[in-house]
Amino acid sequence: MIRAMRSGEVSSAWRRVLWTHVAVLFLAFAATNSKAQQPPSAQGLRIVGGLASVSQYTLHEERFWSQDLRRLSGGKYGASIVPFNQAGVPGQEMLNLMRLGVIPFGTALLSQVSNEYPELGTPDIAGLNPDMPTMRRVVAAFRPYLEKTLRERHGVELLAVYVYPAQVIFCKRAVTRLSDLAGRRVRVSGSSQADFIRALNGVPVFTEFAELMANMNSENTECAITGAMSGNTLGLHKVTNSLYTMPISWGLAVFGANTDAWNALPADLKTLLKTELPKLEAAVWNESERDTGNGIACNTGAASCMKGTKGAMVEARPSADDERRRREIFATSVLTRWVQRCGAVCAEVWDQTVGPIAGIKAPVGQ
Repeated sequence: MIRAMRSGEVSSAWRRVLWTHVAVLFLAFAATNSKAQQPPSAQGLRIVGGLASVSQYTLHEERFWSQDLRRLSGGKYGASIVPFNQAGVPGQEMLNLMRLGVIPFGTALLSQVSNEYPELGTPDIAGLNPDMPTMRRVVAAFRPYLEKTLRERHGVELLAVYVYPAQVIFCKRAVTRLSDLAGRRVRVSGSSQADFIRALNGVPVFTEFAELMANMNSENTECAITGAMSGNTLGLHKVTNSLYTMPISWGLAVFGANTDAWNALPADLKTLLKTELPKLEAAVWNESERDTGNGIACNTGAASCMKGTKGAMVEARPSADDERRRREIFATSVLTRWVQRCGAVCAEVWDQTVGPIAGIKAPVGQ
């Protein structure tokens, strides 16, 4: 069988086997800890949550699973949670591991899983959502397709959709408009961000979040696209001077359950989660909207800064001309390249879900 597979398929298959074993070991450890922490009468769920250290996790996800669930169920149910980037689980394999049941309840970043399943990245393509109200409308339009696809193709029950704060641009030298990025090396986290930077004649540099500061300090990169608040937490305000606050993208994550694991839950627990998880989702979205503004305030040293470290960056807000250019770049370059990578299926998904909200049809003949 292996001889009949292409080399890329072989490496992908072995990677999945390796990470499946890693995840099994992790979950065995988590299960041991969970049993030690839960009272004998409680059913302890094992949750792989979102990104560590960000407010969406520390203030909401972690508290819900480690504290609120037990209180809401009168002590009957409890859970343990660990952020996926501290769990030894590769983000790009999260859906595959959830489908296998290795991870029964997990959080997957769409920007990571869309490398293998590009249609799942539809609602957060770079340049699509200039503000939070647009992001909300786009996700609402895409959600029925997302829910159906996760259940039917991946064996995952969609329980919540989370969003992270706006991804803005930190630069060492002044940026006042999009055209200033021409020729600059810019940290990106995904293919559509890279397409956006290339359309501006910039040079995209793919860098993992954990390596971002080292990359900036090495002078390999002049600018970085990342969350306003997470950039402040990393210390980007200490090594950059200019903050261009156009949201290039946001960062969406889905929280779901392996279908068999979900179906095996007691009926009262499923009812409780179906009631409470939409509230958790709303809290995460509201926190992300606050963190977008708060991150900008902290990086620029505004008096309204909360939770972060005050910097002295200079903020540049996008002009009406740059908003028109963003939309033009998205329609003529980013969307076109995305459809080329993804194929006719993605064009169809776009036109049936997000396209009418954006007012842009998928390019034909790609």
